[in-house]
Amino acid sequence: MIRVLSVIIIGGCLGAAMLGGIASAVAQSSGLPLPRFVSLRSDQVNMRSGPGVRYPVDWVYLRRNLPVEVIAEFDTWRKIRDPDGAEGWVHQSMLAGRRTVFVRTGRAPLRRTADDEGMPAALIEDGVVGRLMQCPTGSEFCRVEIAGFQGWLKREEFWGVYRTEFVE
Repeated sequence: MIRVLSVIIIGGCLGAAMLGGIASAVAQSSGLPLPRFVSLRSDQVNMRSGPGVRYPVDWVYLRRNLPVEVIAEFDTWRKIRDPDGAEGWVHQSMLAGRRTVFVRTGRAPLRRTADDEGMPAALIEDGVVGRLMQCPTGSEFCRVEIAGFQGWLKREEFWGVYRTEFVE
């Protein structure tokens, strides 16, 4: 059993009746690690100011597969951070476990090999989204697929993976 030791004040009134609901919602979290990267499942995703439909929509994303970082969970709602640092809440059904990347530098070379001397297979513009395929342990490069091209990008050239994370 989870015990809530703090008092919640909602709209100037003591929300004692809410304590049990909050405790059970926390107990029902996904159990997945926080923070973690996921991607947007749909072409239109509402980001709300709080975890529920009663909260106003702060932002509407119009970009399927955009990588976002899950930084908190409440029941079926996930607090996310986008590549620009905006934070808000989306329903879990609007998120997918598929890992993607968001290129952050102007023209990043998509290299044929995982080294600085690798020949470019393509030049990737800022803001392009691609699929994350692999990030070997100890490498500063990750293998990605963008618009049918596969190659290697430096971790510093995109958003969607942690500095020391490895993806197989």
